[in-house]
Amino acid sequence: METSTTQGSPARGRKLFTIVAVTAALVGGAGGAGIGVLAAEDPPSSSATGSLGSASGQQASNSGTNVSGVAERILPSVVQINARTASGEVIGSGVVLGADGTVLTNAHVLEGATGAVEVTLSDGTAYPADVLGEDIGADIAVLRLRGASGLTPTELGDSGQVRAGDEVVAVGSPSGLRNTVTSGIVSAINRSAPGRDSPFDRTGTEAGGGRLIQTDASINEGNSGGPLVDASGAVIGINTSILSPSGGNIGIGFAIPSNEAKEIVRQITG
Repeated sequence: METSTTQGSPARGRKLFTIVAVTAALVGGAGGAGIGVLAAEDPPSSSATGSLGSASGQQASNSGTNVSGVAERILPSVVQINARTASGEVIGSGVVLGADGTVLTNAHVLEGATGAVEVTLSDGTAYPADVLGEDIGADIAVLRLRGASGLTPTELGDSGQVRAGDEVVAVGSPSGLRNTVTSGIVSAINRSAPGRDSPFDRTGTEAGGGRLIQTDASINEGNSGGPLVDASGAVIGINTSILSPSGGNIGIGFAIPSNEAKEIVRQITG
C-alpha cells in the first residue's frame, strides 16, 4: 500500500492524526496497512453539515435497534476478499449485489493485486473473482465471482435519508475475522476525510467530496468495502477509512454513501 506524509510542522491549533485505509495487509504473518500521517483540524462538530432530505420509513426508530436482527439479515450478503499483491496478501470486505456473484467493495482493497482475487462467503464457500471495473477516485470497485450462483444479494439503500444520530451496524472482516458485527451511530454526514492524498484518494482531491458518512461504529483494518447498515437493514454506506493516531479504531470512521456507490456500480455494470 502507498503511504503519503504531509511535510512540515502542523499549524497551531492542529493535531496529527493518521488516515488509515481500513484494509488489512498480511506480510509474513504480520498485520499492516497503507497509512498516511496528515494534519487534521481540531475535531469538528458532530452535527450534520447539510440537509439530505426528509426522513422516511427506511429508517427504524433509534430507541433501540435490534442489532442481532439487522446482523442476521445482512450477514449472508457480506464477503471477505483476499487479494494477493507483490508485498503480501491484502484482506478486505465486500457486499453481494447479485445472485450471480456481483460484489461491491473498495478500489483500494484491490490495489496492486496480481492474478485472481479470492472471495469467501459468510458460510465459508470461496470463489475466484475478476474485477469488472473500478473508480479509484471514489474508491469503489465491482467484482464478479467465477461460477457462482444462488448467492444472497442485498440492495443499496437511500443514503439521502441518513441523519446524524441514526443507529448503524458495520459488518466485515477486521484483521481477517470474518462475519464481525459492530454497532454505533452516524456521527455526521457530508463529511470530508481530513487532509488530502490519503491512501483511498488517488486523485489529489478530498475523498468523498464532502459527502462521506462519519460513524463511531468500530471499523478496523480489513473492514474496507464492507457495508454500513441502518436500523432497518438497508446498506447506506460502504466503509472506507478511519481517522486514528495509531492505526486502531478510536470511534472516527468514514463510509461512502450508498447513493454515490449505486451510481458508480450502474456505470460499471451497465
